[in-house]
Amino acid sequence: MTNVRSLADARPAREPGRRMRSRLLDAAVELFRDKGPAGVSVADIAAAAGAFPSQITYYFRTKEALFVEAACREVLYVARRAEEAAAGAASGADYNRRLVEAVVGAPGLALFVEALSLTRRRQDLTPLIERTFERLHSQGDRAYGEIRAARGWTGQADTATTARRFWTLALGLALREGATGATTAEEVEEMLLLLQYEGNA
Repeated sequence: MTNVRSLADARPAREPGRRMRSRLLDAAVELFRDKGPAGVSVADIAAAAGAFPSQITYYFRTKEALFVEAACREVLYVARRAEEAAAGAASGADYNRRLVEAVVGAPGLALFVEALSLTRRRQDLTPLIERTFERLHSQGDRAYGEIRAARGWTGQADTATTARRFWTLALGLALREGATGATTAEEVEEMLLLLQYEGNA
């Protein structure tokens, strides 16, 4: 008789794998933030995670793939924290400021900008970047639509376009900040000027 494992039997085997992937991502993010992707080796990440280098290649194939996945996860965390920070906004201007202050200068945003640059040379990693953009845009669209409805803000704002515009500006400013040394405070104020609240609060 064929030995077939049930889903209930298979699930516990998958859980340790998920935990190990998470540990590797957590360790990698800290190292990538401190040293940049070029300054970190697979052995460094494995040692920080209490794992073997072979586990990194098993779960992620390459250091570059691990970096891109870690950066994508981090920018989604940035988006979630920004949404939480802006949830109590009383006006459109306040909503914009809370969002911008939570996103501009965030280390996770800077990592994502580096991942975008890397992916230009590694087209095999593009699908992960594309899925991350889809989530950023759809979550931003949903969050903005919900707060507009809850606060009774009127106007003809296209929430989907607004979400895409927000992230385009944030990433562009993050790229410039890294290249020119502009301060986070300066970038926050510039992004607020570029963003125009659509509708009446």
